[in-house]
Amino acid sequence: MEYRFSSRVSQLQSSAVRDILKLTQGNDLISFAGGLPAEELFPVQAVREAADRVFAGGPGALQYGVTEGYMPLREQLCERMAAKKMTVNPNQMILTTGSQQAIDLLVGVLTEPGDAILVEKPTYLAGLQVFAMRGLKVIAAESDEHGIIPEDAERLIREHRPKLLYAVPTFGNPTGRVWSLERRRKLLELCKQNHIPIIEDDPYGDIKFDDQEYPSLFSLEERAEKGAVFYTSTFSKTVAPALRTGWAIGDSSVIAMAAKAKQAADIHSSTMDQQILSQLLRHFDLDAHIRLIAKSYGERMNEMHTLLTKQKLQDVTWAKPKGGMFLWLELPEGLDSEALLRGAVRNGVAFVPGSSFYASNPQRNTARLNYTFNTGARTQLGIERFVEAIGEFTARS
Repeated sequence: MEYRFSSRVSQLQSSAVRDILKLTQGNDLISFAGGLPAEELFPVQAVREAADRVFAGGPGALQYGVTEGYMPLREQLCERMAAKKMTVNPNQMILTTGSQQAIDLLVGVLTEPGDAILVEKPTYLAGLQVFAMRGLKVIAAESDEHGIIPEDAERLIREHRPKLLYAVPTFGNPTGRVWSLERRRKLLELCKQNHIPIIEDDPYGDIKFDDQEYPSLFSLEERAEKGAVFYTSTFSKTVAPALRTGWAIGDSSVIAMAAKAKQAADIHSSTMDQQILSQLLRHFDLDAHIRLIAKSYGERMNEMHTLLTKQKLQDVTWAKPKGGMFLWLELPEGLDSEALLRGAVRNGVAFVPGSSFYASNPQRNTARLNYTFNTGARTQLGIERFVEAIGEFTARS
């Protein structure tokens, strides 16, 4: 039998990160590709104890749950959001299978196929997959070290009338950039004036290397009901990715619609994971753990930054991030990072070509390197292999 696939799936590009991760399985390839947390920092014992407490409560722990998610965890998350000046109640929150599903649900209930969505250039590649699967036209606004350039966003809004803005304003993926407060206020006001909801994706905001506050767009608006901003985040980077739990907060009517859409998708996310996380929050100092991983990741970032600096690479530039998980490199003009990746893999190291993060007209001489998964001799060897691949590529050019 021959199968006919939908046009949206047929046109969907495979995730470069997922494809590269397949290459790293079962061999000695050093990967700077995936946004992988450091496994040695996972709170294994605390998660084990939390799971034991869940099972101690009886077989009901294995029963179906409500679509919106385990109520005690939603209440705990509301308290954590309040500490970040985001006031919400459980009816304004839905728990999801990672923040990826939160993005998909919000896009699904707020757009129709053929609608335009405004993004930052470059932007999160899995977000681009969601938008393609939903049949959206992606419009990319120019950005710099301070975030989306408001004048370009305003021009694109006039031309394309987008139905949504998707943004990662704090330690963005892939660039690691932080939007300035001025840009946050300008983009928020611009979207409100044009009745454009914002999906604010914040998986990395807690992983910061200084004491500076980076207010969310959601907190700047100071309301959920009838608000413009829908905030999403996840436990994947602060606890462990395997506990597939993210969340979205915003206007209760939109969250209710997202719950209807989720019922059609998977009924509810893993209540076992949610109960474990609830017990973890009750008996484990998550904030102290976040400070621990942020300190370690800051050291790993400095390690990679120093190693690259010592190489004195010609025409290779990057900005030192203030948080998050990635270094964004601009390589010599004319160097295609997709071709460079093939040489790098032969040398035993992987990264993500920057072209994967563009909706169109990619800047091909760019690359994203993750610094959180490796450390010490392994990071040093990986950088040496990466630099060697650049040298081999430029020698052939």
